[in-house]
Parts: sequence; C-alpha cells; structure tokens
Amino acid sequence: MEYVFLFSGQGSQFKGMAEDICKEYPSARAVIDKMSDVSGEDIASFLWNTEPAELARSDRSQIAITAMQTAIVTVLQEHGITPAAAAGFSLGEFSALYAAKVFDLATMAKLVTLRGKIMQKYCEKLDEQSKAGNGACGMAAVLKLDPERIVEILKPYSDPATGIVFAANLNSPMQTVVSGTAEGLDVAEKLCKEAGAKRFVRLAVAGPFHSPLMRGAAEEFSAVLQDVPFNNPAIPIFSNVTGKRLLTGEEAKKNAVLHLTHPVRWLEEEREIASLIGTKEHHLLEIGPGMTLCNLWRDSGCAGTCRPTGAAEQLAAILDGSRL
Repeated sequence: MEYVFLFSGQGSQFKGMAEDICKEYPSARAVIDKMSDVSGEDIASFLWNTEPAELARSDRSQIAITAMQTAIVTVLQEHGITPAAAAGFSLGEFSALYAAKVFDLATMAKLVTLRGKIMQKYCEKLDEQSKAGNGACGMAAVLKLDPERIVEILKPYSDPATGIVFAANLNSPMQTVVSGTAEGLDVAEKLCKEAGAKRFVRLAVAGPFHSPLMRGAAEEFSAVLQDVPFNNPAIPIFSNVTGKRLLTGEEAKKNAVLHLTHPVRWLEEEREIASLIGTKEHHLLEIGPGMTLCNLWRDSGCAGTCRPTGAAEQLAAILDGSRL
C-alpha cells in the first residue's frame, strides 16, 4: 500500500495541537523537543499554552504547525508508513520538502522559524500602514464562486505594483482565498457577493499571504535561503507556485521565495496528484491539524478519499488499518 502525504497550512491551528499525540507516542514529543532546541523556540508552549489570537501570529503558528506535522510523520514512519508522494498547502510545503528529503530536520526548523519571524514583521509593518485607514490587511475565503470568475472581477484591483486585493489560494471549484488590504477585502466582498458568492469569510491569519503585498518579506527570505542547499526531491512532490511537480532542489529553492508573493495553485496540484496516482491504490493522508485538505480533496472531484491524522484517535486508526 502506498501513501500520499498532504501537509496543511496556517489557519487550522488551535490551542492544544498534538498534545494527545505526544502523550500517546513518545517519539512525537521527542522530535518536537529536538526542533525546539534547533529553533531556539519553546514549541511545546506554542502548541499547548498559547491562546488563539497569539497563536495566529506567523512567528508562532508556522513553527508550531510544522512541529506538529513532523511529529505525526515521525510516528507514521516508525510504524512503516512513508510517503510515495507529497504536497504541502502554503506553509505545509516546507514539511513536504522535508518529507521528500530536500533538506533535513534542522534546516527545516531554522528556515520555518526565520520565515515566520520575517512574515510577522512585514505583517506588522502593513498593519501600521493601514492604521490610518479602516483596518488590517488579511485574507478571506470566498465560497461557491468559480475561481476564474473571482480572478476576473478582481483584476482591476490586482496590479502587482499597486493592487489592493489578489486571488491568493485557488483551492477548489467551490473555494478561493483572497489576500488584501482592509480596503481591498471590502471591495472583494462586495464584488464577489454581487457575482453570486455564497459566503465571504475572514480568516484567522496574520497578513495578506501569497500576494505581492508580501514582496518585502520575499526579498528578505531570499537572502536567508541564498547559501542553504536544497537537494533534489527523493519522491514526487508538487509546487504551490506552478501547480506542477518539482524536479530539482534549485527549483524548490526558487519557488520557496516566489511562494510568498504568488498564489497557491492547490486545485492544479490535486489534479497532478490524481494523475500520478492513476488507477493505483493509494491512501491520501492530511498531515496536520484539522481536515481542510481532506475537504478540498473531496470538493476537487478527484478519485479517492483523504483521511485526517491530527488527533491521536485518527492517527491510531491509520496505524492499525481499522478505517483504511
């Protein structure tokens, strides 16, 4: 039996993540402690003692979610479950790169920690700039409106140099996430609802990710990556930036920077994964908190079922095969 690991992104974090998994599997707690040592952050405290508003900060949530994902992967691997392919949604792409042996655990922990701090810094700068306006930058999910239609109606407001709102996550035929300034999100809500969107839901994230509004963070993160080696992937892995398979470490490094200012083409990735799987029997596992990617896979129309792993009970069901 082969497995495809799908790693979730920011927005699904919650206080108490992985606590039950760490109590059940000592190796999970051990890898979180190791990542704390490498990163210099008290990750266990982020996971279990941090209130939701604080945990939504990029310099908290990014390393916390990544540590939870690494803990789950560690447990799966010690029970003989390894990925035949992997993909990560937004932040989750770093865990996918680790699963594909593009870099080691220490490198991942350091990069994700620095990425989170850089992104939080620029989110706070954007917030300061917006205080004279009517609120903070952010993201929102548009439900039940065709993604291409959303891109079309936002085009007048999405110039890379001067735009105020952008299609940021092309998630499924039923869900697209937009990033923007407070004014931009208000404009998007009005236009999308007029075009027939069922709902427009503001998200618990720290800033306007995957949009040109994060160009300053991308420039700083590019400098961080300059001397970091990226290996060629050991298994098939897919890029948020292109929606296609990543073939080289150099391409992965380039996309890790573009990732900050370009949309996540998740629906394209899902279709690429479905094509790779073909008629072979695979199990898709969402690695991380929640069931966001399981639900997006269901909505994609691709064959097969994605199963969650974010609770000890869910993980145990996969390990003993009782629900597979």
